[in-house]
Amino acid sequence: MTGFTVDPWDPGYAAALAVEALSELGTTSAELILDVERPAADWKPVRPGPGVDAPDTLLVADGVRRIDARVWVSDADAPMPLPGIAASFAAGIVRCGPGGADLAAIEIGRSLISASPYAPEVKTAHAVYRPGRAADSSMEELSLALQRQVTQLEVDLAVRHRAGTSDLLLVDGPLRGRTHLPNTVGYIKTHHTAYLPPPQSAVVSALAPGERTPVFLMGTSWRRHAWYVRLPVRSSTPWAGIARCEASAELEPAQVTRLADELTLALPPLAGVDYKDPRAPQNLVPIGGLEKLLRHHLGDPRLLYRALRTASQE
Repeated sequence: MTGFTVDPWDPGYAAALAVEALSELGTTSAELILDVERPAADWKPVRPGPGVDAPDTLLVADGVRRIDARVWVSDADAPMPLPGIAASFAAGIVRCGPGGADLAAIEIGRSLISASPYAPEVKTAHAVYRPGRAADSSMEELSLALQRQVTQLEVDLAVRHRAGTSDLLLVDGPLRGRTHLPNTVGYIKTHHTAYLPPPQSAVVSALAPGERTPVFLMGTSWRRHAWYVRLPVRSSTPWAGIARCEASAELEPAQVTRLADELTLALPPLAGVDYKDPRAPQNLVPIGGLEKLLRHHLGDPRLLYRALRTASQE
């Protein structure tokens, strides 16, 4: 019988599991050590045991970015102007505990990014854009330079806010650039590459809500522990409700296994709901709320664009 299922995410977003990932099953070049927690041939869904509890406090960090204007940077000593971007970005932390969730910290940054060494500080009537440097003038490199600034702002905010505490920190996105932060887990909700071989990938598909895969070690351009977890979901599409978590490669197996169990218990109550969020359930409620708040704090893009144009003519 012919049939079909509808991906639960809003079509305005990429599918939770990219079609490219399905075609790459078993062909990834990533380094994989599958027997961190149990032998690769004995993989099966893991449900945290009675001796493990969710953390009392979970900190959730996220960052947003927005290009306010495309610009050209010129100087009398330069042969020709170079393209750049004027961008706004923000990072914040939400504290989740028994009493609910509350905003713990928020910070805003603005930057004018270009490959030119002459990029100026731009002062407008509404904001100041500090100079930032990109490796070259391609849009990809300009975007990467902006993302590095967002990540650094998240790191700085987390270090300042967690001074003297050991609260578990969940960062939205890969852990890259933040592996040095203690007791920190990266949270990835969209899957562009299927890293696991077919036998272990089948375990991901077999997960029930509240279960995870065994922990494994993976390496691409950097190394980290990882595991997959399924959140509460009604859809039957491939990998619906599946998120990947990442932790430092420096952790001992017993440490990362306990961390995976604690987070597997902590995540389901925070799962997004489809009538409120088009990326539910992977887009956790505190992440979705924080994203909206951060974007609000970026300011009116039309106002900032006009202010940048005015500043460029002065």
